[in-house]
Amino acid sequence: MIAITIENLVKKFGDATALNGINLRIEPGELFFLLGPSGCGKTTLLRNIAGFYIPESGRILFDKEDVTKLPPHKRNTGMMFQSYALWPHMTVAKNVAFGLEERKVPAAGIKERVAAALASVQMSPYADRKIAQLSGGQQQRVALARALVIRPRCLLLDEPLSNLDAKLRLEMRTEIRRVCKEFGLTAIYVTHDQKEALSISDRMAILEGGHIAQIGTPEDVYRKPRTKVVADFIGETNFLPGKIRSTSAGRAVVGTVNSGVFEGVIGDPNWLPKPGEEATLSIRPESWILAEKPAGKNCLCGRIGESIYLGEVAQYQLFTGDTKLKIFELNPRLSARTSERDLYAVAQTDDVVVLRR
Repeated sequence: MIAITIENLVKKFGDATALNGINLRIEPGELFFLLGPSGCGKTTLLRNIAGFYIPESGRILFDKEDVTKLPPHKRNTGMMFQSYALWPHMTVAKNVAFGLEERKVPAAGIKERVAAALASVQMSPYADRKIAQLSGGQQQRVALARALVIRPRCLLLDEPLSNLDAKLRLEMRTEIRRVCKEFGLTAIYVTHDQKEALSISDRMAILEGGHIAQIGTPEDVYRKPRTKVVADFIGETNFLPGKIRSTSAGRAVVGTVNSGVFEGVIGDPNWLPKPGEEATLSIRPESWILAEKPAGKNCLCGRIGESIYLGEVAQYQLFTGDTKLKIFELNPRLSARTSERDLYAVAQTDDVVVLRR
């Protein structure tokens, strides 16, 4: 396993800057995700690491080796594409063996390594089948075996599950994490699926306009987003505008326009807001607690509008003045949630994140 270090990386396409001074370190054996809205630079960054693009400036290090200008075949990375890129006229075993044949590995070694790779992804019984005879999930396993068989220094995955149905996505994302940890691989995974990233990543980076907006563990990024873009991209949230009243030890008291006074944690540790400065509160829908009576702080009053019952959870719209909030209630009691009387929504201080306007 290797560490991957990216230093001041800049990549341009004509006059457009796709990556603007990216700095990032991925630890040995880490399953690291790159996320962000379309056009943010995540796939461009992955392709620079793979060697498909050469940056205008900056460096890419595999441990201490500078691979910035090495061609892809000399970096010894395993790559999984969105399209699988399997040869339809070849058998499963031949597809997996292809990279070894290109590297002139002796026949006996190829046979042994192909068998081991297929066993690792539970595809040994399908070695002699053609690709067209496999399901989408099985084809994805073949693509994973082909990436592993060359014994790569790291594994690069470009939205590998986007063509699978929901059930197979759940199965394969768990399988990819198992294989990466079993082989001790450093892996970089590009996806637009936040649930995928939250469920299996060790850490993640959220990109925005060619910059890294935030790096952290899934819990860090979800519970303490540093910007509105990150809060809005990872999961769902409610934004409440307001002004800073006071600050103390990483927390702030914010007065909102028509929803009362809230105390919360400051999302960006480098931001030191001053009283009177405009701010935005981010409060996740599941963080609200509905009550019949008002609480002290972090409480607002409203009436239920639309409600959607999903069994284990109910989704409500709560109208308070000109503000419409989304609230999720676990193990809901819908009979008690009507639009005929006022209810109070309360949030704990640690669930209220104070962001720059």
